Amino acid sequence: MAQFTDRHGVTHPLPSAEAEAQVRADDRAHVFHSWSAQALIDPVPVAAGEGSTFWDYAGNEYLDFSSQLVNLNLGHQHPDLVAAIQRQAGRLATIQPSVANDVRGELARLISEVAPAGFEKVFFTNGGAEAVEYAVRMARQSTGRRKVLSMYRSYHGSTSTAISLTGDPRRWANDPGDNGAVRFFGPYLYRSPFHSETPEQEAERALAHLEQTVLLEGPSTIAAIIIETVVGTNGVIPPPPGYLQGVRELCDRHGILYIADEVMVGFGRLGEWFGIDAFDAEPDLITFAKGVNSGYVPLGGVVISDRVASHFDTVPFPGGLTYSGHPLACAAGVATFEVFRRDGILERVRDLGERIVEPTLRSWVDTHPSVGEVRGRGLFWAVELVRDKQTREPLVPFNATGADAAPMGAFAAAAKKSGVWPFMHFNRTHIAPPLVISEEELVRGLSAIDEALSVADEYADAAGERTTA
Repeated sequence: MAQFTDRHGVTHPLPSAEAEAQVRADDRAHVFHSWSAQALIDPVPVAAGEGSTFWDYAGNEYLDFSSQLVNLNLGHQHPDLVAAIQRQAGRLATIQPSVANDVRGELARLISEVAPAGFEKVFFTNGGAEAVEYAVRMARQSTGRRKVLSMYRSYHGSTSTAISLTGDPRRWANDPGDNGAVRFFGPYLYRSPFHSETPEQEAERALAHLEQTVLLEGPSTIAAIIIETVVGTNGVIPPPPGYLQGVRELCDRHGILYIADEVMVGFGRLGEWFGIDAFDAEPDLITFAKGVNSGYVPLGGVVISDRVASHFDTVPFPGGLTYSGHPLACAAGVATFEVFRRDGILERVRDLGERIVEPTLRSWVDTHPSVGEVRGRGLFWAVELVRDKQTREPLVPFNATGADAAPMGAFAAAAKKSGVWPFMHFNRTHIAPPLVISEEELVRGLSAIDEALSVADEYADAAGERTTA
């Protein structure tokens, strides 16, 4: 019988081969998977997880370098979160959102205490897409305007409003035709749409482009501009210095609200409670999910500035959810705050990011012909893979599928063979392990990615004629 050994050195049996066969059979016969052609996938059955590691039914061990979907900030099966859910289930498993509840109120208070000054209210949702839906609804209701501007390189969720604002190609087949959604180019120095050569130029030119978009769309028609504080799935692209401050000034000038989408980077991913803290940004609404309780029970929400919240003091807010602020989810959220403070999670993320991740990744630019650029902060980084460092041709085409995506598939297979489960998107791999990862695990995982990059190198500079400088 297959088995695995946990981080305490205790050996545990894994389910039998017959059990694995049943899992596969049930999945293939009855589970309809997201973003997939159903007959072309074969999901890996996962049997167990602990900390930064999970195991399949054969006992193969994987370091989770994607934190599942960049949500498992406190790792698999964190005992404090599991215990909090168990305690809450034992005394009050659920209650409707129209009544007051202790853990719901406590979590809202804890969130408001780490949010910027003047953010006292929290509206809870069941996840990040709903958080975006409701933030946009609040912006539209409180301003009386309809248009919302968002970046082409973005992902805001798959519900109707969220997908309409998304720039990612996943929007293409799902776009509901919301004429209030307008997209613009955000800053991205490595592939600058503005032909910039420095971060300062990129910030200045990206802001000029955004201002022109606002003017051409009509400032009085725009309710909000929504920006992922650090672009997530679409590149891990931190904003250049001054950019978010420029967005704030532009919004103030025209009475537009600034929505910070923190679904992916909130709650420690960058070494801050909220990503905006790393960039001195001042939004009007903040969306969150994922890391608030590591997704142990679905939870998201909107942190609302007093300016916006006051609009609804005497005007009813037109929205609600049956499971808003679910007690089990909130109990895990309260426990998350306790763990963060007790274990110094924010401090260790900054330390590991600066001392281990950044210098390691930057060395890859010199040692791998396939590594064009690395960028990020904390425990959230992108490694952009190219065929040619000079032309910056991506290792695979934009939105590549099938044979066109083979080089990235080969890299991913090599990483998994070395015991690391990578996060992949287009021509990039992202480094986003659980925030509780040990230094030894982090170094081991980065070493495995380093080794797997040799597979990507085979597709770059195949003739060996270009330099790696």
